[in-house]
Amino acid sequence: MDLEFLQSMDIQILVGVAVAALAIVVGAVYLFASTKSKGCLDPENFKEFKLVKRQQLSHNVAKFTFELPTPTSALGLPIGQHISCRGKDSQGEEVIKPYTPTTLDSDVGYFELVIKMYPQGRMSHHFRELRVGDYLAVKGPKGQFRYQPGEVRAFGMIAGGSGITPMFQVARAILENPKDTTNVHLIYANVTYEDILLKEELDSLAAKYPGRFKVYYVLNQPPEVWDGGVGFVSKEMIQTHCPAPAPDIRVLRCGPPPMNKAMTGHLDALGYSPDMQFQF
Repeated sequence: MDLEFLQSMDIQILVGVAVAALAIVVGAVYLFASTKSKGCLDPENFKEFKLVKRQQLSHNVAKFTFELPTPTSALGLPIGQHISCRGKDSQGEEVIKPYTPTTLDSDVGYFELVIKMYPQGRMSHHFRELRVGDYLAVKGPKGQFRYQPGEVRAFGMIAGGSGITPMFQVARAILENPKDTTNVHLIYANVTYEDILLKEELDSLAAKYPGRFKVYYVLNQPPEVWDGGVGFVSKEMIQTHCPAPAPDIRVLRCGPPPMNKAMTGHLDALGYSPDMQFQF
């Protein structure tokens, strides 16, 4: 009788140890997952990130690389959302402007911003003055765009100038996800060839994913030898280079206000319903 009692106690102890161990493992996994998903951003308060590299891409465009707290830290920015950056203009007044990083959360330890600096731009002044070792105040994530892999068959994208950054972020996230089969059709408009941002990266995506990613460049002032579009983005260009209206497609647009207004008119006229359109 005593032996049976002892054996029963041993089993109870072993079961208790196993349950406790399992609880510790589950708790650790949950803690890791929640920490990982949280990222480094705060939606309510600005946090400062150190500039560790500045690469001038053209006379008015530069790539800024900012360090995250650890080499394995992720920024914590959902696909298609942006951050608010705070700085000072040439008069010393505070200015806040939204930007979309060109990096994803899979790019751990850092994040990058490709910034076009305009002569009269208030935040442009801040970025012109920014030097390696300086800090940038950032808050986020921000934005209404939500994306789940496979939610549409294809995206059409119409971008102008620096409006390419959210498009590039979304396209990269889609194409680099082996479980996502969504196709991406991009129309990217600029004034001159030199104004095209991220061209090398876009061409690389087109070469790497030829069946899933297509980019059509449009220039208002093209060079003598040019095989892309000329002038402004037209209805005919959209018909040719974007997926036709359907319940399982969506067209994203991001550019200067006059362009966004014109594209809305084109898309409406071509039969794209409001549900099929999104403006960053």
